[in-house]
Order: sequence, then structure tokens, then C-alpha cells
Amino acid sequence: MTTAAQVISHMQSLGSQEQAQHLMRFFKTEPGSYGHGDKFLGIRVPDTRKVAAASKQLSLNEIEKLLDSQWHEVRLCGLLILVSQFEAQSTRRLFNNSEAMAKRDEIVAFYLNHTTSANNWDLVDLSVYKILGKWLMTPSSKDDKQKLKIIDLLAASDNLWEQRMSVVCTMEPLKQGNPSYTLRYCEWHLHHNHDLMHKAVGWLLREMGKRVSMDLLRSFLEQHAHDMPRTALRYAIEKMPEQERKQWMQR
Repeated sequence: MTTAAQVISHMQSLGSQEQAQHLMRFFKTEPGSYGHGDKFLGIRVPDTRKVAAASKQLSLNEIEKLLDSQWHEVRLCGLLILVSQFEAQSTRRLFNNSEAMAKRDEIVAFYLNHTTSANNWDLVDLSVYKILGKWLMTPSSKDDKQKLKIIDLLAASDNLWEQRMSVVCTMEPLKQGNPSYTLRYCEWHLHHNHDLMHKAVGWLLREMGKRVSMDLLRSFLEQHAHDMPRTALRYAIEKMPEQERKQWMQR
């Protein structure tokens, strides 16, 4: 598939009304909830991934049409295509290639200009660390300070999904043994008022303990466990021994 119209038409043929109703409940689309008003075709993620894989050569202009769609799964498809294109420019062979570097920067700029399309937690979580997170750890025309400023702008946004991006993008640096971004943005959002951010903070702290250092996680908790949201704390300590988990929860 080489156009957004072809992708959308194909995805509409894959939809299931029963699955759409399930997804609307799962992603909280009722009035007053975080996903209010979102619309679903009723397509499972593995099937959306197949469509994205068959459409990975779409131009940014065509991807933009997907990201502007009213349908949740179509927007996800557009984001997954972006992920695929970024990864194709981030192989070891192209890591320091100037043309690939420029293409990565172009994809990141495009992604940042369309953050409003990633307006639910799955759309954020399935794209942000594979694009922004990897970008933080690859050569770019932006230096580290400039990159940090960009993620800070997401963290300081009044948009819940951009705030979540600033935390979840730190997964890729963690995978590469760098906890500095996770520490910065988990502390930044530690007292956020939304449960979805409590879960994101706890999740990334848990991953920091798993991938980098349990002692570093314990050090963070020594400073913050007494007043951090219980959901965040519960997620953060999930991989600890049961007795230690009880001790932290009693704090």
C-alpha cells in the first residue's frame, strides 16, 4: 500500500463492531474519561502491525493523513510506520551516516509536530521510546542539551499525553544503561495528579531497577517513598522480594 487512502480502506475492511465496543470500554472513551470521544474500527494490534509493515514506505505527507484520522487504529498504524522508518535509519551501519542522521531528525520533528495524534496511552507507549528515546541515544544535529530541552518542553506541557511521552521515552536510554533521563522525569512527575502518570512513573522506575541497578532504585525510594503516590510505589517495587515490598509500602 502506497497511499493513506489505501491503508484506511483496507483497515476499515478489517474492523469488527464487537471488538470496537470492547476497545471503547478498555480505553475509557466515556464522557469525563481520558479517552472521551475516541473512535475505534475494532482491529487488534497484531493486525494493525501487519498493515503498518505493508505500508512502511509511505511518505510523511501520507503518514500525516493517517495521523489525522478519526480512527484510533489508523493513527496507531501511522505511528508504527514512523517507528519502522526511524529504525531503518538507525542501524549500526547508518548510526553515524549524515544522511541517515538528517532523516532521523526529520522523523523526530514530524513526530513532535503531531503529538496530539498520540492521544491515548497505547499510542504513546508503542511509539515514543522507539522514536524519541532512540533519538536521545543516537547522533543528531541537536546536541544533548538541545535534546534535553525538547523533552523538558514535553514534560512541562499541560497535555497529559505529552507529559507521558517525557517519561516513557526514557525506556530506550534505560535499555542502554543510562538512567539519567528516567531519574529526571520520574522525579519531575512524581506528584502528578493523574493515575496514568503514577503508573508510568512506577513502571519506568521498576525498569530502572531491573535494567540498571536495584540499588539506584532503592536510593530513589529512600528519598521519595514516604510521599509518592501509592500506585507509583507499587509499580516501582513490583520485582522486589515480597518482604521488601511490604516494608516499602509501610513507608
